[in-house]
Amino acid sequence: MNQEYIKKEFKKLKREEEKFINRNITVKENKWQEKFGSYIPDKLDKTLDNAFSKAFELVFEKGTVIIEKTYDKEKRKQDFKVNEYSADLRNNRKSIKKFEKMAFGSKVLNMAISTAEGVGMGVFGMGLPDIPVFISVILKSVYETALHFGFGYETEEEQIFILKIIRTALCHEDELIDGDMEINGWIGQGGSPFIEDKKTQIKKTSDLLAKEMLYLKFIQGIPVAGVAGGISDVIYQKKITDYAVLKYKRRFLTKHMEKNL
Repeated sequence: MNQEYIKKEFKKLKREEEKFINRNITVKENKWQEKFGSYIPDKLDKTLDNAFSKAFELVFEKGTVIIEKTYDKEKRKQDFKVNEYSADLRNNRKSIKKFEKMAFGSKVLNMAISTAEGVGMGVFGMGLPDIPVFISVILKSVYETALHFGFGYETEEEQIFILKIIRTALCHEDELIDGDMEINGWIGQGGSPFIEDKKTQIKKTSDLLAKEMLYLKFIQGIPVAGVAGGISDVIYQKKITDYAVLKYKRRFLTKHMEKNL
């Protein structure tokens, strides 16, 4: 691939990363949360934390096979190889952009699934039972993003990377900046082993999700009114997938920059 086009895409990517950080660096407080605060059970955050942890463990251990039935994994791999060959052959910027375009198509479809799932559960006041499905849809979206850029998700190292993406996407302030720098450092080093193991990453990611979604999952547990909480599923899924696209695109560009040196 033409180094000039890759460098241009890298500059564009860095601007997109800066925009993401600027949009999410500040914690936005909602006044309606204060009104519901006194009604939320004291141990709900711990219950949510455990629910998210169990959902991640279950999906990573047994759910990936089920998720893969919702898309053609081998076709995704073949599509990537065809697009990569085309990009090498045509050597233009348009062919490089095609990887991101395909990832965008999968993102839109998964957002529709997340909306239907979240609202459907909210109508019946199902907040906690929604969590395994919510995590499955998020991982489905990230898995497909990885495949579109030529990366896997089966190994423990890749799963730690995915957990770091999910957690960092939902962070604010210094945690967001530090997390983003850590991920970029890992990508720049060619995927050297992470210091923390998968179990630790599941705990940290689950804890953050529980804090971020405490009020929304409480509301989702109220029949009919829970629709508002259910809509939050797609909002969080979009933010995580947007960030995943940025990080897998960075991995893709970094790989091809090093390949052509």
